[in-house]
Amino acid sequence: MSEKLAATKSRASWKGKWGFILAAAASAVGLGNMWRFPYLAAKYGGGTFLITYIVLVVTFGFALMMAETALGRMTKQSVTGAFSHFGGKFAFIGILAALVPLIITPYYCVIGGWVTKYMVSYLTELPSQIAADGYFTGFILSPGPDTFLWMLVFVAVVVIVVSLGVNRGIENLNKVLMPVLILMAVGISVYSLTIPGALEGLKYYLIPDLSKFSAELVLAAMGQMFFSLSLAMGIMVTYGSYFSKDDDLEYSVRRIEIFDTAIAILAGFMIIPVSVAVMGSAEVVATKAGPGLMFGVLPVVFNDLGVAAPILGFLFFLLVFFAALTSAISLFETIVSCIQDFTHCSRTTSIILNAAWVVVLGIVCNLGYNAWLGIDPMYSIFGIGAYQDHQILDFMDFISNTIMMPVVALLTCVFIGFVIKPQTIIDHVKTSSAFKGEKLFTVMIKYVAPVFVVAILIAYVMNTIGMIQL
Repeated sequence: MSEKLAATKSRASWKGKWGFILAAAASAVGLGNMWRFPYLAAKYGGGTFLITYIVLVVTFGFALMMAETALGRMTKQSVTGAFSHFGGKFAFIGILAALVPLIITPYYCVIGGWVTKYMVSYLTELPSQIAADGYFTGFILSPGPDTFLWMLVFVAVVVIVVSLGVNRGIENLNKVLMPVLILMAVGISVYSLTIPGALEGLKYYLIPDLSKFSAELVLAAMGQMFFSLSLAMGIMVTYGSYFSKDDDLEYSVRRIEIFDTAIAILAGFMIIPVSVAVMGSAEVVATKAGPGLMFGVLPVVFNDLGVAAPILGFLFFLLVFFAALTSAISLFETIVSCIQDFTHCSRTTSIILNAAWVVVLGIVCNLGYNAWLGIDPMYSIFGIGAYQDHQILDFMDFISNTIMMPVVALLTCVFIGFVIKPQTIIDHVKTSSAFKGEKLFTVMIKYVAPVFVVAILIAYVMNTIGMIQL
């Protein structure tokens, strides 16, 4: 007990509520906003998807984010300690939640390395070379150390920021990066709309087509909202534990939602209109999912813009680098905090242990693509459904995002809804401010959110093994 009290007393804290808001928003703004949101919006009817997504964010997303941040602030513990605070038999929920960033961070840093490579390439190579067919696959499959080195560069930046601490590192960086990120996104969006043909893409993106509405669209919007807001991976619990008990928690969570949704919408402004202008239709854009859109299609789009290509390409990937960096920092910090709370080691030791884990497992992920060291890059993890020819990175993404995150979210809803009861969270929130959304919170966390999470889990597992197509 004394160790827990000591940890609580010495725990870092944000300098103010805006430190928390910007840090949490920066965590939510990641690669999912930059390539997944525009692709899904293009695939599922543009404006129809957009409205559905916003409704889910302010209801389902609000309830889960309030629950997680309040748990962290109430207990002043990372996710491993927050649940066990209410009894040792609940510790397994926190452990499962902590495993999510432990799995995600290494492969996220691999992709961060790819983004870093592209950002630098627009300063050192011609846009036509970057847009050439096979450039991306040639890079990630090259039998050499390139992909490993770029991953290490990205990891090094993350480690440096986290090593500076919650205030000097994470908070100060996000106070600069978040405004810069928003300004860059607005600037690129405005420029993209000046390209001939872009306004047709803008109409598709903003004007709802109700004929496109379907259960499939709702599931896709739920999944995107779920992953975009950094829910069920311990981040919001950890960041909430650094939040002052005197600041307005509901106000802060609403601002995080606004920031994250604004960046996702801006990503659509940046990508959909210009892609439609160059590629001809939103349907064509929608077929280019995931890394294929960002690393394969967009360089072709930029190359077709002539003299503006190098500048726009560099600025776009600089923006994506910032987004990837802020999310990776939050993932890394969550693991560091969990290790500290679980083992009572120093922050420096925790950072070193986590950095070693991320590098080692990141190398393993890279070897799933890279033929360096003589290992077959096309090694399949298991041979069922959509995973017939997928690599280690895909498998880790499947385990963490498709399985563990919905399971953790479901357990969190059950824990708060029926074990400690919503009133426990409501009473805590009211210690510092009014809770205008308490009725919405209660209904969502007890009845609606669990159903949504189960639907997401079933749908995404069925999609992954090839039984349905999302």
